[in-house]
Formats: sequence, structure tokens, C-alpha cells
Amino acid sequence: MHIVVVGLNYRTAPVAVRERFTFSEQDLSEALSLLKSTKSVLEGVIVATCNRTEIYVVVDRLHMCGYFIRSFMEQWFGIKREDFTKHLYIYEDEQAISHLFKVTCGLDSMVIGETQILGQVRNAFLKSQEEKATGTWFNMLFKQAVTLGKRAHSETSIGESAVSVSYAAVELGKRIFGVFHNKKVMILGAGKMSELTVKHLYANGAAEVIVANRTLARAEELAGKFKGTPCTITEAMKRLDDVDIVISSTGANDYVLRPTMVKESMLKRQSRPLFMIDIAVPRDIDPAVGEVQNVFLYDIDDLEGIVESNMEMRRAEAAKIEKMIEEEMDHFHNWLRTLGVRPAIRALQDKSSVIYEETLESMFNKLPELDERQRKVIRRLTKSIVNQMMHDPINRIKEMTGGKQSAEALDYFTQIFALEEMVQESEQGSQRRVQNKPAVLGTESVPAPEDQQPKERKTVQASFAPAAL
Repeated sequence: MHIVVVGLNYRTAPVAVRERFTFSEQDLSEALSLLKSTKSVLEGVIVATCNRTEIYVVVDRLHMCGYFIRSFMEQWFGIKREDFTKHLYIYEDEQAISHLFKVTCGLDSMVIGETQILGQVRNAFLKSQEEKATGTWFNMLFKQAVTLGKRAHSETSIGESAVSVSYAAVELGKRIFGVFHNKKVMILGAGKMSELTVKHLYANGAAEVIVANRTLARAEELAGKFKGTPCTITEAMKRLDDVDIVISSTGANDYVLRPTMVKESMLKRQSRPLFMIDIAVPRDIDPAVGEVQNVFLYDIDDLEGIVESNMEMRRAEAAKIEKMIEEEMDHFHNWLRTLGVRPAIRALQDKSSVIYEETLESMFNKLPELDERQRKVIRRLTKSIVNQMMHDPINRIKEMTGGKQSAEALDYFTQIFALEEMVQESEQGSQRRVQNKPAVLGTESVPAPEDQQPKERKTVQASFAPAAL
């Protein structure tokens, strides 16, 4: 079996392409159902964020999986493969494992070391597990990846100097004022960026935060989280003379603040300066506002210096995490090597159990005078003997199969305990389960005509042929 990831991200595809390959929360269950039923796919996890869409799979053959995953994407999204194949990347086995670890630790993010992706990967794994799309391999690998991500952030300083735009805006405000104590801040917009900004402001001692939004209910929701004051955008324009800092991130298509509005408020401020930081794209504040006397306006480009200085520190910490990733990959490979010994261990346990039960039955038949308590004592003591005798051989074979001569060690173990027939039956049973796995996507060996348009997603069963990605 092999581990493969097929995906596209902010490096390989512009946002105009990425936004066409998103999985909505309500459709993810159905998508996972189709994915896990795809021919050759034994396990699957879908990680979908604003910056990446990645499909992780365990497959029984490498040369076919690229074609099948592309076909899955083509049918699900209703987009011809020639329109997105150039944006895809594929990693196999060693590279795929390393990539997952880097993603979870935030090393593959647009902002190195960001922590949001850790939760997103964790949620994606739990969702796949809930839908029974994962199995032995991914249950181990993704748990290990999430644990590694937590370690990376707790054992290094990669997340201590935040480099988000919202944090940089607050850092700029600190450079201007030194501290935020007794300062009033107005946030225009109540989206995710604004929420992060408010969080940073309160962490740095802001006395009061006014949250303004076109929809008052959303402003009240955000303000309630931080004991702030909610208001509408219209009301906020009347309160400009009462605040020291304005940070804007509304997502509006046009300017929210224009020079005439700001000039009116400045007449009431009695020469007190007003600092405005516009972190919206497109911009919320007309650049001409910066020409108003005693108004100091900064936009998102002005924050680059702050972000870059902290990024340098994060790059240094990333090197430490790379070493942690190498260690974790070794641990995973050692675990994989021990998987081969499990059928032999299970066979030994089954064989010893049969011998144990048959021996006890024979003993009890020959000693019918034993009462129930005596039988329980004998059963408990003899079971203890069996378990102790099994303990060392099982631990030793686990250790030996983690080394370079694992195959030879396993073969000797199987022969010494005469387990060949039981192990063979176990392996044949596993193969039958794989061969009998239903295939929803790709049940035939002849590809659909290339000139056919993709049909409505979620209603089509296609015929696929193997091909390379």
C-alpha cells in the first residue's frame, strides 16, 4: 500500500482557481463517501481551506491513483481536468508523509508557523474518521501529525512573534502610542480579521474598543466576546472624534471613509491626532484621508516591514521543526514495519488461546470434583502463565521487525511457532476484503470519451481508466 496526496494551494493556483475547489461543510460527508469508494482508494482524508485543497489517500497501487483522484475531482466539481491539472501537485509515500507534517506544523502555510491549519487538519481527520473513511494507516499518521503540530508550537518559538496582518496593525499602533492603556480604538468591520485584531488589542491593554459593522447584530456578537461597544457604520462616523485609533477591515467594495467625513470629525478633536490603519483589500479608507491635517493613515503595504522582521525569526524556528519532522517520519516508518508482524502475533495469540482452552477443558473433565471457585483460581493462574510466556517473544519480534532484517526475523518467528498456515489464511482474508471493496467511481477499464462534458456533480457514476497524474 502507498500514501499519496494530490492537491493545489496558494503557490500552485490563484484564488480564482482555488475558490472553485472548495468543499462545503454540508457536502463533505458525501464527498468522503465517494472518495473512499473510489477504486484503489483504501483510506481518505480531505483537507480544504481557503489556501489549499488536498486529498490524502492510502492506495493499493501507485500507477493508477493519480488518474482516479483527478477523475474524482473532475466529477465532483464539474470541471474538466485540463482546466486544473496544471495546478495540481502529487506527493507519494515519503514525500506525502513529510508534506502532511509540514502542513500541520504551519511550515507550508502562507504565513509560516500559523496555528489555524493545525485545527483544520485535525477537524478534517476527525470528519473522515466519523465517516469511516480512515483505517489503520491514517488513524496513526494523522494522530501523529496533529501531536507533532502541537509540539512544534509548544517546544519552539515559531508562533511567539505573530505575523498576521491584524497583529501587524496592532504592532504599528504600539509603535505610535507605546501602550494602549487609556486609548480608544474603533474597529470597522466584524469579520474574522477584525476579530483577530480586537483580540490582539485587548491583549495589549486597549481601554475600550468600539466595533462597528453594517449589520448591528454582527457587531454586537463580536463586541460581546470582548466587552466592547457595538454600533453601526453610520453611527461610527459620528464617533470618530472620540477615538484615538481606527482600524478598518470591512470587505466593502467601495470606500467606507472619505476625506469630508474625517475633516468634520477633526474639527471637534482640537488638534488631537487620529491614527488610521486600513488592512482591507480593496481599501476601506480613501487614500486622500491621509492628507487631512493631524490624520496619519497607513495601509496594508505599510505593514510589510513589521511582518518581514518577524518572518525572519520564524524561518529560524522552522529549521528546528524540520528536524522534529525527520524524527517523526522515522517513528512512523518503524511503526509501519511492525504492521507486518501483527498477523503473526495475532496467530500466536489465537493458537495459544486454543491450546489453553483445550487443555483446561481436558483438565476439568479429568477432575470433575473441582468446584467453581477452584476452577476460577486454576483458570486465572494458568492464564497468567501463558501471558507471561508470550510477553517476551512478542516484544522481541516487535523490536526485531523494526530493524533492517525485519523480513528474516518475521520468517523465523513464524516458523519457530509453526504459524505459517494461520498467517497465510489471515493475509488471504485481508486480500479478499480489498478485492471485494465496492467501487462507485471507476468500475470499468475504459475511459469516458474526452469530448463529453462533465455531468452534474453527485449524480454521475463514471468509467475511468488508469493514467498518470
